[in-house]
Amino acid sequence: MQIIRSRKYQINLLIILQYIAKDKVSASKNFQKELDKLLKNIPNFPYKHKESIYFNNKNIRDLIYKKHTINYEVNLEENTIEILNIFNQNKPQ
Repeated sequence: MQIIRSRKYQINLLIILQYIAKDKVSASKNFQKELDKLLKNIPNFPYKHKESIYFNNKNIRDLIYKKHTINYEVNLEENTIEILNIFNQNKPQ
């Protein structure tokens, strides 16, 4: 399966990484590295994570990582997973 990162996800991830880097650059790099590992693993078990509480669609899932929610949509017909968004759980967008 191909992983597609939406523009919204990329922008919000950059904002989060910049915020983390203000305190410690290495923490920001580690956050991104570990998140990338999790995202690369999604195709192995695309429905592993719970159905999204933000969407009324069983194909959209919520992956939780360090108090951040990552929404992604599984599309079996197109053989893709689109990463839709990332945000802090305490500040949903």
